[in-house]
Amino acid sequence: MASSREDGEHPAVPPDARALDALWPQVYEELRRLARRSMRGQGPEHTLEPTALVHEAYLKLSRSPGLDASDQARFLGLAARAMRQILVDHARGKAAVKRGDGGIRVELADDLGATPPPAVDLLALHAALDRLATYDERKVRIVEMRYLAGLTLEEVAEVLGLSVPTVKRDAAMAKAWLFRELERS
Repeated sequence: MASSREDGEHPAVPPDARALDALWPQVYEELRRLARRSMRGQGPEHTLEPTALVHEAYLKLSRSPGLDASDQARFLGLAARAMRQILVDHARGKAAVKRGDGGIRVELADDLGATPPPAVDLLALHAALDRLATYDERKVRIVEMRYLAGLTLEEVAEVLGLSVPTVKRDAAMAKAWLFRELERS
């Protein structure tokens, strides 16, 4: 529906949605790469496709009040969190139907590691991240941005207003904590 206002504003579209619409074409392929990475290691019975995950994340983010889509790295961190929530909801739905091993497996990959990390169940990872959030929310944000969104240490540091060594240290501590927690469960 076109607006006849001279200032170019569309009254039905809030400013947050316009910022998201402007950023979306710039990050779409990166989000598809992120979705493929997040969904790596799944069995053939998984029904959610990377493109569908990206589109669901867009819908989720477009409904978020006060969304800051002005910074690409920050937005990718928010998109990673949205995708994680969608994948967790999807895995919970599948597990509820199957009541078996319907979990989604993900990798906590790190480009610094020489050996591939073991795949972990997404629901177990989500539960471990929730437990970590009770101690240190910042480390959870770093894990989401670094390992789920694939942001560089520098990008994470910029988004969170931290130094690169602090991000690196926190990421290593969070990863070690998560592996310990996942081994327990």
